[in-house]
Amino acid sequence: MERKISFLALILAILMVTPLVWAADENKAQEQPQAQAQAQTQLQAVVVSAETQVAQPAPAQAPQQVPRQSQAPTQSDPYILSRTEIPASTTYTDPLRYTLGPDDVIEITVMRHTEFSGVYPVNLEGRIQYRFLGDIDVTGLTKKELEDKLKKILSSYVNNPEVSVTITEYRSKIIYVLGEVGAPGRYYMRSESIPVREAVVQAGLPTVSAAMRKCRIVTPTKKGRIKTRAVDLYAVLYGGNLKYNIDMHPGDVLYVPATIMAKVIRVISPAATTVGLASGGAENTATIRSAGAVPR
Repeated sequence: MERKISFLALILAILMVTPLVWAADENKAQEQPQAQAQAQTQLQAVVVSAETQVAQPAPAQAPQQVPRQSQAPTQSDPYILSRTEIPASTTYTDPLRYTLGPDDVIEITVMRHTEFSGVYPVNLEGRIQYRFLGDIDVTGLTKKELEDKLKKILSSYVNNPEVSVTITEYRSKIIYVLGEVGAPGRYYMRSESIPVREAVVQAGLPTVSAAMRKCRIVTPTKKGRIKTRAVDLYAVLYGGNLKYNIDMHPGDVLYVPATIMAKVIRVISPAATTVGLASGGAENTATIRSAGAVPR
């Protein structure tokens, strides 16, 4: 009985709501033509006003200069586009503190005196063969210190020389990243030191088989001894712990070892491959002989 009453109540509610929905739809249908007519009249008024303004040009006014800083930057600004298109460099560079050494290449520019300008490589003795002035020792000098030194030397030939030094190639400082990384090898430094995180990123990051918690930095000393420092690359790269992000210096070697499982697989894999090939060859030979292709 209760189900019947609830069913009847539902039907009555539907019958009562349906006329209201129809009425609302009719009102919307009546309102749409009125809104369209109003929009057309407004559009015609705008067109007429625009035509009258074109027919009667306004008196010329002096252009107002708007400062560049007061304009809000837009997406069409070419400066913003060029700034966003330039990729961020991943190389750790500090040319102001970088000291010159053998195999570096520098460019010297003397304003208004091209005869003293040019590109000069640093030889193994740490000197550059500067034209008209002979060899100049540049070992251990920064850009600023070399500029001051060249100004003093050129002041005997040029009044108030303006000297600019640019390091075009960094080749005197090398670090080594070996072991389980994407691209092991030697890397040229562009600063006096480089964090271990930057070094391993340049080397292609650790591979899947790397034991990142057991890495170490080997530093050779002048006395022939070796200094070893432990590095937890997992904590540096994925844990955000910069305590282990120690600096590497020229000559340091970062070694990323492999896990025990990776070593075991590398030992077993060649033997398993050899056994598989041998067993496969025997089966193939037996099959061929059974078919009568190979005489016994």
